[in-house]
Amino acid sequence: MAPGQYSMDAKQHTMSPVVTGATVIGMKYKDGVILAADTLASYGNEARYKDVCRLKKIGEYTLLGAGGEISDFQYLSNLLDELADEDWLHEDGCSMGPKEYSSYIGRVMYNRRSKFNPLYNQFVVVGKKQDQAPHLMYVDHQGTAFEEDFVATGFGMHLGIPLLRNNWRPDMSLDEAKALVTKCLEVCFYRDCKAYCKIQIGVCTGTTVEISPPTTINHFWGHGAWTERRLEETSDSTGTW
Repeated sequence: MAPGQYSMDAKQHTMSPVVTGATVIGMKYKDGVILAADTLASYGNEARYKDVCRLKKIGEYTLLGAGGEISDFQYLSNLLDELADEDWLHEDGCSMGPKEYSSYIGRVMYNRRSKFNPLYNQFVVVGKKQDQAPHLMYVDHQGTAFEEDFVATGFGMHLGIPLLRNNWRPDMSLDEAKALVTKCLEVCFYRDCKAYCKIQIGVCTGTTVEISPPTTINHFWGHGAWTERRLEETSDSTGTW
């Protein structure tokens, strides 16, 4: 049976995510839009695959960031590659931008949800096509889609969004934007057991789309409150605590 085809047999559906990615942070800045994610794909609670790129370039002006099931991300990636190839084969001097790709992704996700066989992902679609305004859209496994100035997926909804609300400005420079998304992912790394210290940052400027090599976040685990041993039984204790 082809992927995504409706089936009366629930066993042919993806019942739950297996290999998953965590937070994606996306936001607009003065000259474009930026997207960031760590490089971990967890097998359940095991930090299994540590060099997975969860950012994908689509066409000439668009970036996609994925949280959730990695195999579903790969399936959608194949659909988007086919769409981009078809767009290029027209040779009409026009090319699709982030608005077109985000609309397509939203329809795919809603279609799969309506068949009770969803793609278990949260996507952030960003881009800037030439002189047009930067575009950023959130799409989840239920087909919910909306545009925003900044978004986060996964645990970043709880830990990253407060930082973005307090620090984001529409006139931020690229360096300021990189520092803010890095800070969000650093907080997620400290507090989310499925986050990781290596991250990648993608930038869309209107003429170029670039994804950086993995870089390691500075982190420190030697705080006294973290290293103090409190569960050892002392000689004068009356219990195990």
